[in-house]
Amino acid sequence: MNRVDLRSDTVTQPTDEMRAVMSTAQVGDDVFGEDSTVIELEERMASLLGKEAGLFVPSGTMSNAIAIRCHTQPGDEIITEEKSHIYVYEGGGYAALSGCSVALVSSDLGIMDVSDVESKIRKSAHGKSHYPNGTLVCMENTANRGGGTCYTQEQIDDIAQMAISKDCAVHMDGARLFNAIIASGLEPARVVRDCDTISICISKGLGAPVGGVLVGSKKVIEQAHRWRKMFGGGMRQAGILAAAGLYALDHHIERLAEDHFRARQLAEGLVGTTGIDLNINSVQTNMVYIKTEDLADNIVKLLAAELIDVLAIGTHLIRMVTHLHIDDEGIERTVNAFKKI
Repeated sequence: MNRVDLRSDTVTQPTDEMRAVMSTAQVGDDVFGEDSTVIELEERMASLLGKEAGLFVPSGTMSNAIAIRCHTQPGDEIITEEKSHIYVYEGGGYAALSGCSVALVSSDLGIMDVSDVESKIRKSAHGKSHYPNGTLVCMENTANRGGGTCYTQEQIDDIAQMAISKDCAVHMDGARLFNAIIASGLEPARVVRDCDTISICISKGLGAPVGGVLVGSKKVIEQAHRWRKMFGGGMRQAGILAAAGLYALDHHIERLAEDHFRARQLAEGLVGTTGIDLNINSVQTNMVYIKTEDLADNIVKLLAAELIDVLAIGTHLIRMVTHLHIDDEGIERTVNAFKKI
């Protein structure tokens, strides 16, 4: 019997069809700007999101790091949600690579309110140089630690327009933006209309093995190209990887609805199970977070013995993520395993 791996959608492996496309990809030296498949992915992603240009990078973390470096100067401050990926999971890169401090915003299930964001923006000129310059507002959509929750269009617009009025750039950490787009039914370009840069990860729900794309204006992406080189992200015959991203754009966006459906099935199946608590309202895309009475690590071990893999992200907190390798049988087995242990 196969294991049911719900630790993350990063565990996805390329399908046979995706591997076939990768094996025949046209490639060139991308550092020289000669990889036609990389160029196609960059242009398609930018066009899809209504921006002028794109840049293929090895990871979503690097994409965020490059965006921050493009929009800030050392000593500036970025404003982001208190459990955002940029703050919690990227190794302090905003400080080490861009020399920035961070102002953290509280949220409701990972979704920031515009008034709370505005209250965190500080400007050096307003504080007689006591304050750092708040120059960049970052949103994460979907919000990972919020449970895979989505911003509404009105919330994005309000935050972005307020930030612009405060002379701040706006970056969208859209590692799972296509999950949010499928869940909301909104047009991709409209969702990020007022964002200066957007980071897309192709190795999560989209099912490609490696990489991400940063999109924005031509001017910003020209700067991003330099920072990618300095951060060590220039790749050579990367078209093999970019081909997987192109396949994902054609075949793996609409199917995200299946992951969302199965996450909801999982959550509903676990409601009322002794020893755990979950907020069904947070299950909006492909994630299910549960609070546990027992230590999360103990539950992880018990489930592993049942061939179910989940992720402990706190002493009493477990995350499960559905993806293209999780089917209805896997959901049923997971629910039964929880009830058994």
